[in-house]
Amino acid sequence: MQYSVGVEYALHCLVYLIDVPSDESVGIKDLAEFQGLSESFLSKVFGKLSKVGIVSSVPGVKGGYRLAKSPEDISFWDVVEAVEGPKPIFQCKNIKDKGYLYREGCCSAPSFCTINLVMLDAEEKMRDYLRGKTLLWLNEELDRVLPKQVREETQKYFSRDGI
Repeated sequence: MQYSVGVEYALHCLVYLIDVPSDESVGIKDLAEFQGLSESFLSKVFGKLSKVGIVSSVPGVKGGYRLAKSPEDISFWDVVEAVEGPKPIFQCKNIKDKGYLYREGCCSAPSFCTINLVMLDAEEKMRDYLRGKTLLWLNEELDRVLPKQVREETQKYFSRDGI
């Protein structure tokens, strides 16, 4: 199981947007440049985030993106689902019906794939955990673990004064 790097970049960018005043926005060019990414890659990620209402786009020369919700209302799972889509990680292929354990007419009860049920249950537990981690939590955690100077330099970079 592996999420694309788009999830990680999305979370980084979203935490940068927390400190942007509600009447301002940050351009994709600035977000991409700060992280050493291509604008087209990040534009695709932000298109997905915008589509589900995590960010809103601001048109115009000084346009860009800003959070469309408060940081406590954006969970890690919201971001994962926006970037990766809603498809379950485990895709049951019902191989039991084709395997050597399958016997024609052995059971009259409906068949349930125990493996699929376990995998889907595990995914749900992971989703619940990620739903409990929000951008607000991430921002507070970064304030706790990163040197104050790093946070200040990042905030300055994305302020209108720094751009």
